[in-house]
Amino acid sequence: MTIPSSLPISETEFNELKARYQAAGQDHLFTFFEQLGHEEQQSLYQQLSELDVDSVNQIYQNAIQGAARQEECHVEPLSEQVFDSVLKASPSSLKHWETLGLTLIAQGKVAVVLMAGGQGTRLGSNDPKGCYDIHLPSKKSLFQLQAERILRLQALARQYKTPSDAAASVIPWYIMTSGPTHQPTVAFFEKNGYFGLQKENIYFFEQGTLPCLTMDGKIILESKSKVAIAPAGNGSIYAAIQDKGVLADLKKRGILYSHCYGVDNCLVKVADPVFLGYCVSKQTDCGVKVVGKAAPEEPVGVVCLRNGKYGVVEYSEISKEISERRQPDGSLAFGAANIVNHFFSTDFLERVPTFASQLEYHIAKKKIKYVDLQSGEQVAPTSNSGMKLECFVFDVFPYANNLSVLEVDRKEEFSPLKNAPGAGADCPETSRRDIIAQQARFIINAGGHIVGDLEDPSVQFEVSPWVSYGGEGIQDVVQNKTITLPAIIETKEDLIRLAK
Repeated sequence: MTIPSSLPISETEFNELKARYQAAGQDHLFTFFEQLGHEEQQSLYQQLSELDVDSVNQIYQNAIQGAARQEECHVEPLSEQVFDSVLKASPSSLKHWETLGLTLIAQGKVAVVLMAGGQGTRLGSNDPKGCYDIHLPSKKSLFQLQAERILRLQALARQYKTPSDAAASVIPWYIMTSGPTHQPTVAFFEKNGYFGLQKENIYFFEQGTLPCLTMDGKIILESKSKVAIAPAGNGSIYAAIQDKGVLADLKKRGILYSHCYGVDNCLVKVADPVFLGYCVSKQTDCGVKVVGKAAPEEPVGVVCLRNGKYGVVEYSEISKEISERRQPDGSLAFGAANIVNHFFSTDFLERVPTFASQLEYHIAKKKIKYVDLQSGEQVAPTSNSGMKLECFVFDVFPYANNLSVLEVDRKEEFSPLKNAPGAGADCPETSRRDIIAQQARFIINAGGHIVGDLEDPSVQFEVSPWVSYGGEGIQDVVQNKTITLPAIIETKEDLIRLAK
């Protein structure tokens, strides 16, 4: 094939690229190259030159081998050495972990990494999921709730610095988007003034993608000039951290530890000092926050030992007998439900490339549009025609030097937004209900009283995370006093005015 004069490269460069694909058994991607127009040729050449075809082949082989091994899944519960629970920990342990976490935040050693690549399609929205309004009285989005928690923690951490240390306590926020959500997410933050945070401390980056493959591992051409691609799963965060400059920025800022979580949990304790302190006190390089399974049949993945290594086993992969197995204290032996909430040391994130080639991607068979290599016509299949390969954030667990698991209270920390309005579970209504119930507990646990019907779906009650991150800082105002609904508490002044 002669190099088209329209391409700004030498014939040698073009032939080297084609030879690389030929050696990898993927040169069918050049089938229609000579038929393409100038811009289409440039677009396809750019795609193919940026793609590591040998890596794609290796990922496919690992996925096929891994799928075969899934059939032989031997599981064991977590040992007491790696598992603790805030529900059973002593008050002194909880205070020690919290103090250590806030001290590290004060010292500028902690960052937050948010996985926010998902769209709100299932919620009936075309916006990024983080932009979604769960119908709180304030109309705050998930992004804003999380931003205000960061602001509150930065203010709390100031008390863990000496008065002579005038430097601000900053928690940089690294937000992973996807192709469709990147620009809308950036625009949403710009429009809302970064929710009170400093622009220079928010870092947006896109997650990785992989080409779609046929069942026998051939890269799919979606059209004559375009490779079919798909997001590579939330586990692509590790490559993105390396490739998009995040790791370099973490090291430049002197960040030692990161809290990583998914955007769709309205109750998430962003940069949770207790979790941070717990992991650091255990010299953890990879930490996992879990909640207890609500019932043996709850369809969630659980953190456990899988074939002798730490990992997550999906509900569908274990028998009814195993899922119902109990510990001597009556708790489920396999009850550590995964909630996509993690701790990583910067050293661990830096080490991921040393074992990245060994990670097993998961196969998702899909209906994928493709161009027929004989006729050149695009085909929209009615049955699964290929596969998307995904890596999950927990796929790195087996490579941790020191993994630790902390169980937390579900009602305080986990209320995911997965389903459309009216679904009855993991939907906007349950998210709103759970966050209002939590904020009411803040008042009641601080010795205050609330007059009004908190069960009413139209109730006007809310406490901004800027006022209290986890119930702290309000007892002196509300103890032995009553707040009468409606009550929207955006500032400490609001709290003082409404508590009577």
